[in-house]
Amino acid sequence: MEVDSAFRDSTDAIQGLYVRSAAGNQVPLSAFTHYETKNTALAVNHQGQFPAVTISFNLGEGVALGEAVTDIESAVLRMGLPADIHPTFQGNAQAFQSSLSSQPWLILAALIAVYIVLGILYESYIHPVTILSTLPSAGVGALLMLLAFHTELSVIALIGIILLIGIVKKNAIMMIDFAVEAERTGKTPEESIYQACLLRFRPIMMTTMAALFGGLPLALATGTGAELRRPLGISIVGGLMVSQALTLYTTPVIYLYMDRVQQRFRRRKHAPAISGEVSPTAGSLEGPSLT
Repeated sequence: MEVDSAFRDSTDAIQGLYVRSAAGNQVPLSAFTHYETKNTALAVNHQGQFPAVTISFNLGEGVALGEAVTDIESAVLRMGLPADIHPTFQGNAQAFQSSLSSQPWLILAALIAVYIVLGILYESYIHPVTILSTLPSAGVGALLMLLAFHTELSVIALIGIILLIGIVKKNAIMMIDFAVEAERTGKTPEESIYQACLLRFRPIMMTTMAALFGGLPLALATGTGAELRRPLGISIVGGLMVSQALTLYTTPVIYLYMDRVQQRFRRRKHAPAISGEVSPTAGSLEGPSLT
């Protein structure tokens, strides 16, 4: 349904509109309204159900998106906007904020998945913790390298940290896998982990250096599109350097400590139950009866 074309050619048709008052009488619309002609927008943009205005911004040289988002939020707070105006981010800024909120859950899900797989592999609740103990040093190394190169923790850098979860833990896997097999042959935990450190040192260094030199071209890349690849290489190189320097010493210590914890739980589980009450058995002797 639509208004007849004769009433759409001019605004004078508004004068002929009537509305019903509270008393039930017909009152012309012109009795309590007025209209005027002026320039306005041809269309009103909406975000959801609300009218919206988009203000775009560019980043200055050397300014990260996270810094720009923080500055804009501070400026909005200083402006003191009315309650009916709700500023929100769209585009890359919105994707950046959503990625920040989901990053901790993504890393936690990756750690849980790795723990479950390692627990099934070694049939133990303790050894996966020993292997995962190598990851904090890798994360610290990646963050320190990003700070040194003045690179933001972007989604690409986060992908590099997640890759480190799979790369770094192989150092501990090489040592612990050998130590567990040595313990099954009758060796003590100290002897097993010591022999594992000696025999697994060369393959650990070879695999780590291969991954490290493989990440250097990404970290030192230049040219078109290098700004997208560099955070990935920087996080991988930094994590591998720090983790390689620390895990060779910390993994045997944590292995021995966790083995003692495991032995302690086993002794408690298999300890015999001791009762504090003793019920003596009295025997009865029967002799001849005299009357």
